[in-house]
Amino acid sequence: MQASVVLSLLGCLVVPSGAAVLGRCTVAKRLQEGGLRDYEGYSLENWVCLAYFESKFNPMAVYENTRDSYTGFGLFQIRNPDWCDKGKNRCHVSCSALLNSNLNKTIECAKKIVKGKRGMGAWPAWTTNCQNSNTLARWLDGCKL
Repeated sequence: MQASVVLSLLGCLVVPSGAAVLGRCTVAKRLQEGGLRDYEGYSLENWVCLAYFESKFNPMAVYENTRDSYTGFGLFQIRNPDWCDKGKNRCHVSCSALLNSNLNKTIECAKKIVKGKRGMGAWPAWTTNCQNSNTLARWLDGCKL
């Protein structure tokens, strides 16, 4: 009985957050339209892989990391205070502007981040899951770009 109540509650929590999730090919198309294909030498497959491992393709994702004192925003989980809002705000954008399914501000900011000395290594999720992957091509499988 208790398990069914817990599962019902979890179901209620999952449904609203999934409403903004984009499909893999939609993400690939928007990232390509935003000029990320081969940007700074990184293939479109790398960007799609990063988007999956950072937000599961949810441009409205917000993750609060209390241990390291930052919050990640949007498709690429761009961190405050370095890149948005108060503090350094290197992207000159509000963090809430990164929570948009058109991805324009997110892509602009990601371009600034990847131009840094760490490149895509600025995202630990890319280093762990995408950097040395021999299956990157699967991220564009079946997408008409």
